[in-house]
Amino acid sequence: MDLALSLIVLLPLIGMLILFAFGRRIGEPGAGIVATVAVAGSFVIALVLALDLFSGEGSVETVRWFEWLPAFGVEAELRWDQLSTLMTLVVTGVGSLIHLYSIGYMHGDARFGRFFAYLNLFITSMLILVLANNFALLFVGWELVGLSSYLLISFWFERDTAAAAGKKAFVVNRVGDVGFIVALMLIFSVFGSLGFDTVFDGAHNGELTGAMATAIALLLLVGAAGKSAQLPLYVWLPDAMEGPTPVSALIHAATMVTAGVYMVARTGAIFEVAPIAAATVAIVGAATALFAATIAMSQRDIKRVLAYSTISQLGYMFMAVGAAAYVAGIFHLMTHAFFKALLFLGAGSVIHGMSDEQDMHKMGGLAKKMPVTFITMAIAWLAISGMPPLAGFWSKDEILGVVFERGGLWQVLWGVGLATALLTAFYMTRMMWLTFFGEPRWDEGIQPHESPKLMTIPLVVLAGLSVVGGLVNTPFKLTLEHFLEPVFEAVHLAHAPEGSVAWILAAVSVAAGIIGIGAAIFRYRDRVPAEDGTGWRLLNNGYYIDDMYAGVFARGGKLGAAWLAFRFDVRGIDGAVEGVGSLTRRVGGWLRPLQTGFVRSYGLAVVAGAVGLLVWFLSRGGL
Repeated sequence: MDLALSLIVLLPLIGMLILFAFGRRIGEPGAGIVATVAVAGSFVIALVLALDLFSGEGSVETVRWFEWLPAFGVEAELRWDQLSTLMTLVVTGVGSLIHLYSIGYMHGDARFGRFFAYLNLFITSMLILVLANNFALLFVGWELVGLSSYLLISFWFERDTAAAAGKKAFVVNRVGDVGFIVALMLIFSVFGSLGFDTVFDGAHNGELTGAMATAIALLLLVGAAGKSAQLPLYVWLPDAMEGPTPVSALIHAATMVTAGVYMVARTGAIFEVAPIAAATVAIVGAATALFAATIAMSQRDIKRVLAYSTISQLGYMFMAVGAAAYVAGIFHLMTHAFFKALLFLGAGSVIHGMSDEQDMHKMGGLAKKMPVTFITMAIAWLAISGMPPLAGFWSKDEILGVVFERGGLWQVLWGVGLATALLTAFYMTRMMWLTFFGEPRWDEGIQPHESPKLMTIPLVVLAGLSVVGGLVNTPFKLTLEHFLEPVFEAVHLAHAPEGSVAWILAAVSVAAGIIGIGAAIFRYRDRVPAEDGTGWRLLNNGYYIDDMYAGVFARGGKLGAAWLAFRFDVRGIDGAVEGVGSLTRRVGGWLRPLQTGFVRSYGLAVVAGAVGLLVWFLSRGGL
């Protein structure tokens, strides 16, 4: 068990080291094969190890690598339980399909080997994060994922926009990490340890209460909001589209952006004793879901539509874990990994077939030219729109059902989630219609074509998972809920309603999706509206939030740095130092005449001093 679990992390790590050392020599497609086999190997090992847990015969296992940070009671130790098992399977399973797709997509790139080395580093980082048995090791994976995302988003750094997007992602995530680091400090101050078992048992037994519990939970939320692109730290994710499309699929579907959701679910024992913070998580999630969905309605870039869609769907997951529906949140995380990876890889196939064109207003009529891409993306489109019996229907409806069942003000969040579902169906239908239907609007010289099999095979596999993936946790058989229950046994899980209420809520949700689909078809069925009015410009520019951030933080920071450098430092610090020197020179100039260099002058001064002392003593009645 120890060796097998270690190999899950070590295989992509070894692949990364091989590619960093020999990637250029191995070349294409060898480097891609090495990276893909490494991640696929991790998936196979994880699947074999998971069989015992799936059968109910396995138990939580820990693997100690070495003693690390003994002053903090921390060891480099892996944890194999139901939650880490599911996350590992999602990361390595979807990740290996994205690796395979990338072999075709990155064909001809000058840094082919380096790209796959970065992909393996990303998978290694995410595996460390989800398999860590303490906050310290989780934070190592957390930061390595941030580094990996920077390297991949800015992979085509020759483009100024890609270099800027990588820096933006890195900086915004550091803002969130400040909250995470402070939370870890407070956790250690309360429990004297960063080990999961110690902290969670202590929280369950009443060692964490009141303001401290709320403070820690809110600070954890700050870290999660940065990593999972929630309000107000979502701004890096749309710009992350500057990286190669497989990077977008990897970041948005199964890895980095889900880290915040995973972390909140893992720390459920802390949020259990901090109900205000938990409600805040749900409110932030609901607000983000609706906010991002409205922006997605107006985007012309096919990848940016999906970027804002990811932010919105992550909002659903946060709404779930904030409502103590941890299983529902993780369930949607899993199904979202399937259909969102499919949507991004499908978008990459479209871009590949359209000679790098990403503007949907310059597409249209691609269904016949790219049938495999169209059919597979259509499945993902209906899945994310909540159409039964596809995967997105089961997981999204479970979240909405749980939130509704909690009653009171929680039903306001249910209403927000329902409105978001309608908007999701609208903007996804808009994307499909502008891309695949209607008259061709291609630029002269473009000849659309289907992608090679290395790119379409992962699409077919993900389409199959988008069809059947939701069946693991239907109201008829809650397989996933029973599987994850041991992880959350110390938490009061919220559950979806049963009976007629469940059917009514499901019907309302499906109806919202159908209305959204119908409205988009009606609007785009035979024309491409201008969408250049004031409201559309507001949405297309993301409510100008980026511009506001640029003005307040970027330009403000630049002006502040300039003032500190050229005013405070030059005139203040340097001025003070130079002033001391100038004063010293001036005083020296005043005293210089006293130093004549003639012995008779010094003798005269001594005599004058002696006379002065004599007069002073006589005046005081001395001698």
